[in-house]
Amino acid sequence: MVMLNKNFLIKGSISTDVVKKEINQINTASMGAQSVFLGQVRPDNIEGKVVKEIEYSAYEEMVKIELEKIFSDISTKYDDLQKIIIIHSIGKVKAGEYSLFIFVGAGHRKNVFLALDDIVNQIKKRLPIWKKEVFEDTSYIWTENDKIMN
Repeated sequence: MVMLNKNFLIKGSISTDVVKKEINQINTASMGAQSVFLGQVRPDNIEGKVVKEIEYSAYEEMVKIELEKIFSDISTKYDDLQKIIIIHSIGKVKAGEYSLFIFVGAGHRKNVFLALDDIVNQIKKRLPIWKKEVFEDTSYIWTENDKIMN
């Protein structure tokens, strides 16, 4: 049986302490493979302005519903998954800090890599999470899935 965490959203950045705590709580003895994805806010240069932070906002009830659907889809596609952890930031996350943490554990590495990539793609496509990229000069733009919204 595949286990999924229930606390998907975290206020602010995802610290390495949170990552360590989550991983330390997992019994990985039966997992032949584990993989972690950490999404980090980049200090992108957009039209001559440098991103200092991203402020994430979400429709939290729908995030939970969509993550359950992603979980169901992933666990049926990849038959030997044992554990999935997904944590996404809401609120302000500074450049250089983490905003997305995913852990996938399975019996075999191929499914871990495939499932992890699939999860990241589905999160970007399906979750109602919006990004307000704030520049060093305090101006901002709203972006969605690598598209700038004017």
